[in-house]
Amino acid sequence: MKNISIIGATGSIGTQTLDVIRKDRENFNVIGVSLNKNYKKAIEIIEEFEPKYMVINDYESYSIVKTYLEKEKKKTSLLKDMEGLNYISSLKEVDVVVTSIVGMIGLDPTITAIRSGKDIALANKETLVVAGEIVMKEARLNNVNILPVDSEHSAIFQCIQGSETNDLDKIILTASGGPFRGKTLEELKMVKVEQALKHPNWAMGSKITIDSATLMNKGLEVIEAHFLFNADYEDINVVVHPQSIIHSAVQFKDGSVIAQMGNPDMRLPIQYALNYPKRKDCVVDKLDFFSLKPLTFEKPDIETFRCLDLAFQAGKMGGLMPTILNAANEVCVSLFLNHKIEFLHIPKIIEGCMKKFDYKLEMSLNNIKDMDMEVRRYINLEYN
Repeated sequence: MKNISIIGATGSIGTQTLDVIRKDRENFNVIGVSLNKNYKKAIEIIEEFEPKYMVINDYESYSIVKTYLEKEKKKTSLLKDMEGLNYISSLKEVDVVVTSIVGMIGLDPTITAIRSGKDIALANKETLVVAGEIVMKEARLNNVNILPVDSEHSAIFQCIQGSETNDLDKIILTASGGPFRGKTLEELKMVKVEQALKHPNWAMGSKITIDSATLMNKGLEVIEAHFLFNADYEDINVVVHPQSIIHSAVQFKDGSVIAQMGNPDMRLPIQYALNYPKRKDCVVDKLDFFSLKPLTFEKPDIETFRCLDLAFQAGKMGGLMPTILNAANEVCVSLFLNHKIEFLHIPKIIEGCMKKFDYKLEMSLNNIKDMDMEVRRYINLEYN
């Protein structure tokens, strides 16, 4: 029996994690969960999984759930804020912490979990983007597994099992291309929020969906792959694969390529991470080769979708530049979703921040957090 805490239980990854656990209750027990303000889902989770602890950030939702717990005499203890997130990430009885929350808020509970000796099922890409060097060092010191949940990194992780690291030649990250694949800059000038949220293959939260539309999602994954697999940026290739059947691949020094394939369903990498190193019975539809459409591959258009190129630049520059990139992107996506900037403003603002802020400061958690706040403050003052 594995005891699980889920940071971000009501988002896309968190919901699908609960679905994987639901289908294997004999082997998994939900100890702690966190959410922002979806009190209806919070109550459903308490009814079904009876977690010992629940963290709710929104004050009104916290009050509603607290009243429900008292009325129904439920045993779940209610917590809030970062203190609560760190608490459920470091509980003695927890074996695996699923970090599925979106954004920089996932950094502290992930570090706390690692220092508490918990294996990490990592879906919060910002953690590695801004602090990959620190996170991977802490994982080594504490003998902790970082088990990638992103479909691409899970695919790479699966492909290299049993192989020597020095046999690896290239990492091949696949990308769907998002909803605007093949569009020109002129066509992207008129993009609406509703259009950008219509991903052709995956059902994801709004922030990640916009990142997929700009190709920033793939850029962040490049930086993640650099830290997860100790790969040089020159050895990480992005390939647009619109069908999303090959989730990523690795090429070895002898020229052989091993790819991981499956239907586009996040429950597969989630299940693999939770059960690692074992595999369990299928929780998704199995791939039917006879019904597949032709699989195609394209070079990414980095002149039109400049966020991918900016992410490569930020990763190669190192230091606090990935923090600057990430913070600027998070604010820009929020501004775009709230109709305050246009779609093509996103890479322009990010590039401006990369030129404005000093990235050559000491790599420390305090400097990362300070830089993150400084970039956010600057953009919000300019555009709100």
